[in-house]
Amino acid sequence: MNNSYFISKFHHSSKLPTMEDEEEESPTELNTINGLSGFALISPDKISVKYSGVGLHGHDVGVVQANKAAPCKRLAYYFEMYVKDAGVKGQVAIGFTTDTFRIARHPGWELNTCGYHGEDGLIYLGKRQGEPFGPTYSTGDTVGGGINYDSQEFFFTVNGALVGTVSKYIKGPLFPTVAVHSQNEEVTVNFGQEKFAFDFKGYEESERNKQQIAIEKISIPPNMSHKLVKDYLLHYGYEETLHAFDLATNSTIPPIPIAQENGAQDTLYALHERKIIRQLIGKGEIDAALAKLRDCYPQLVQNNKSEVCFLLHCQKFIELVRIGALEEAVKYGRVELAKFVGLTAFQDIVEDCFGLLVYERPQESNVGYFLDESQREVVADVVNAAILSTNPNKKDQMQSHLETLLGQLTGCCMELRLLNDGQGEAFSLSRLLMNNSCKRTKRTC
Repeated sequence: MNNSYFISKFHHSSKLPTMEDEEEESPTELNTINGLSGFALISPDKISVKYSGVGLHGHDVGVVQANKAAPCKRLAYYFEMYVKDAGVKGQVAIGFTTDTFRIARHPGWELNTCGYHGEDGLIYLGKRQGEPFGPTYSTGDTVGGGINYDSQEFFFTVNGALVGTVSKYIKGPLFPTVAVHSQNEEVTVNFGQEKFAFDFKGYEESERNKQQIAIEKISIPPNMSHKLVKDYLLHYGYEETLHAFDLATNSTIPPIPIAQENGAQDTLYALHERKIIRQLIGKGEIDAALAKLRDCYPQLVQNNKSEVCFLLHCQKFIELVRIGALEEAVKYGRVELAKFVGLTAFQDIVEDCFGLLVYERPQESNVGYFLDESQREVVADVVNAAILSTNPNKKDQMQSHLETLLGQLTGCCMELRLLNDGQGEAFSLSRLLMNNSCKRTKRTC
C-alpha cells in the first residue's frame, strides 16, 4: 500500500464538512435593466408591474423576468404572483423563460418557455396552442410557479393549492416571468420576501418523504444489512460493539458464524490489537499507542518519517495544546514535527498544527477542528487502515464493504444529477443521515 493513501485518507476525513455547492443567488425583484418590454410599467420597489399598452395583438404583451435566474442546485424553486387587477380581459400569466426569451410575448408562446395563463386556465409549452391544465384566475387570486428539479417538472398553484405539474422540457437557466396584456392589469410578485400562500416548505418535505418511501419499499434480505454492519465493525476494530451487536441481533436474525462469512477472516485480522490502539488514541494516550505499535507492528513505525508516525506525532502535539501545555507542545513540535518541515506531503498539516499556537482561543479558529474529539477518531481510522495493510493475505481491503457501497451510491447520485444538467440537490450522505436521525427522534418523542 502506497503510504500517500494514509495522508489522503486523513485529508478526506479531518476537515470540517462543507456543502458541495456554493450558495446560489436567488431572484429578489423584477428586472428593470435588460430586455424590458415597452408595455410594462414597473413600480419603484420593483415587485409590481402594470400594463401600459392597449392589447391589440400578440406582440404587445407587458412581460417581465426576474432579475436573477431560478437557483437550480436544490430540490425545488418557487415564487408567487398576486393578481391585483385582472384588467379588461384578464390576460395575466406566470411561468418561466430563458435568457434568450423574446420580450413582448406571453410566456409559453415562444420555444423554450412555459406559462400558465389566467384567462383560459391553459398551460402553454413553447407554442401558441395551449393545453387544458387548471382553473382560470383573476383579481384577488395568488398564483404560484415552481420547478421540481428532482422530478424535472414545472408545478403551479392557485390560492395555496397545488394545481398540477407538467414535464420540464427546457434546459438551462430559467427566469421566473410574469405577464400582463390588457388595460389596467397589474400583478405583484413574491420571491420569498413575504410568506407564500402555498406551503412550499411542506411541499419540499412531502417530496423528500416520497423519495424515502420509495427507498424503504426496496426489499433487502435481513442478513445483508446485518453482514454490512458486522463487516464495518470488524473492519474498524470495534470489538466490544461487535459483540453487543451480535447479542442484540441474534434474536431477530439467524446468526452467521464469522468463519463462514465472506472476507471475515481478513477483517478479523488483528482485531483485538486494533481495538486497543483505537481506544488509546480515542483517550488521547498517543505515547501508549505508539508503544503498542512498536511492539506489534514495528514495520509501521520503524521509519520515523512514515505517515503513521507523522500523524501520531501531530496528534500528540494537538493533545498538548488541548490541555494548555503550550511550552511542552512547542518543545515537542521542535523535536518531532520539525523533521517533517519542508516535506511537501506533510507541509500543510504541519503548518495547521503550529497554527494552533497563534490563537488565544484556538478552538474557535479555522484550525480548531484539530481539537475536536472527532479528530482522534480520524487518526485512529488511519492507523487502523495502516495495520490492516500489514495483513499478508489481503492488503487491498482499505475500507469496509459498507463504505464501498456508499461510495457507489454517491457516484450514482452524482451521475443522475449530471444527466439533469447539474440541477437538483447535491447528494450529501451526512445531511441524509442527519435528516433521518431527526425523524427518528421526533417519532420517539
